[in-house]
Amino acid sequence: MTNTYQQLTKEELIFKLLTVEQELLMLKKYVFGKKSERFIPFDTGQLTLDLGQVNTKEPEVIQKQVTITKTVKTKPVRIDSGRMQLPAHLPRVEHLLEPAEDTSGYKKIGEEITEELAYTPGKMYVNRFIRPKYARPENNGVVVAKLPERPIDKAIAGTSLLAQIIVDKYVYHMPLNRQAQRWEREHNVKVAMSTLTDWTGGAIKVVEPLFPIIKDKILNSGYVQVDETPIKVLEQTKKGNIHRGFYWVYYSPKTRLVMFDYRTGRGREGPAEMLKNFKGYLQVDGYAAYDQFEHKAGINLLNCMAHGRRMFVEAQNNDPDRASHFLTQIQHVYHLEKIARENHYSQEQIYQMRQQQALPILNDLYEWMVNNVQEVTPKSPIGQAIAYNLARWKNLMKYAEQGFLQIDNNLVENAIRPVALGRKNYLFAGSNEAATRAGVIYSLLATCKINEVDPLQWLNDILPRIQSYPQKQIEDLLPHRWKHLQQKEEAVLQ
Repeated sequence: MTNTYQQLTKEELIFKLLTVEQELLMLKKYVFGKKSERFIPFDTGQLTLDLGQVNTKEPEVIQKQVTITKTVKTKPVRIDSGRMQLPAHLPRVEHLLEPAEDTSGYKKIGEEITEELAYTPGKMYVNRFIRPKYARPENNGVVVAKLPERPIDKAIAGTSLLAQIIVDKYVYHMPLNRQAQRWEREHNVKVAMSTLTDWTGGAIKVVEPLFPIIKDKILNSGYVQVDETPIKVLEQTKKGNIHRGFYWVYYSPKTRLVMFDYRTGRGREGPAEMLKNFKGYLQVDGYAAYDQFEHKAGINLLNCMAHGRRMFVEAQNNDPDRASHFLTQIQHVYHLEKIARENHYSQEQIYQMRQQQALPILNDLYEWMVNNVQEVTPKSPIGQAIAYNLARWKNLMKYAEQGFLQIDNNLVENAIRPVALGRKNYLFAGSNEAATRAGVIYSLLATCKINEVDPLQWLNDILPRIQSYPQKQIEDLLPHRWKHLQQKEEAVLQ
């Protein structure tokens, strides 16, 4: 075989190579390609997957009579049976609810029975509320106990199940279809996706009154950090199309509250509208949409040191000596912040530490960048890193002006993380309305996380009572306030 190839000319070898490549391409297309694109050649001279002996005899023609039976499937008549029937195999937990009225001497004439689907981790069951009906003497009417408050009236989903659905989707990033598959597999309970979607939207609508309170408190806190993150949203006008929406995330370190504001784009009009009446410190990264606040009255703009530092990390391969010098000095500054955090410094102590120890390092770094910017190529990674930081150095140093300011935007970036994880699992929001609704629950659950509140426990407590809660006191149901009140109640009981 080797001698045969050696005798071929260069042109013949190239032709043979091209032929083999073409045959390999056809073979791959046959094996791996779409069924509609596969091609099986009829010419026996073509490459086929038949590795046996080729039968060169004429095929014998055999005639057979074939009878074809056509079966026509009739569409079954759909019977609308109303609300979903709860599976009989699930265990029932009975709750006997007697009327508040004294029923002594009353005649029991029946019962009202209401069932709701409930859930505790790893266990699904049915709450069965039995309410005896009593006839008052002398035909004075019927008395029956009231049902306990429920988040979604007339829905078969109870509080515990709704809370678990919300937490599984928005905290543990499990899409609704996977939750439904798990219930069917583990509990033999089948729930339609449309029903699950309605339950989720209904539960979020119940807690929605807390969102404007969060918004108001953040925008009046005097110090806000802002960042943005994308989310894919299904286009309603063109079926199957997806556009890129954005969550603009606002975090107040003072109040420890988070707000996810959904917008259809990343334009400057989003933060411009949200922050039109804001006064105080505004901490952002270097995105151009925030430049509008540089000279706006009442706003003191400061930048995020982590973004400035990140550019030098990316420039290490380009100029390791200069990048290492900057990163080493910034590491000293961050070490000071770590000491203050671990030793629980007061705001005054933090301010004094920054003025006395951090500012000299930052001033020296500024002089170093001024001296080195002319010695590097402007478009190189190190050149871009120095130019980016020089242009924003004044705003990067502003954190040292107050003890309550943060050196970077890491707190708001941590709040964004659940969205980044979630979009890898459920891919996109079904509509702009769905994305807006998700922003409400993301805001509340992120606030739970920052304030170390168990979101499942919080939802289980507030979902059934928020609708009848006094409007003037509804702020008490915000996660951080709720936690404080729970701790006070526990202290009283002890």
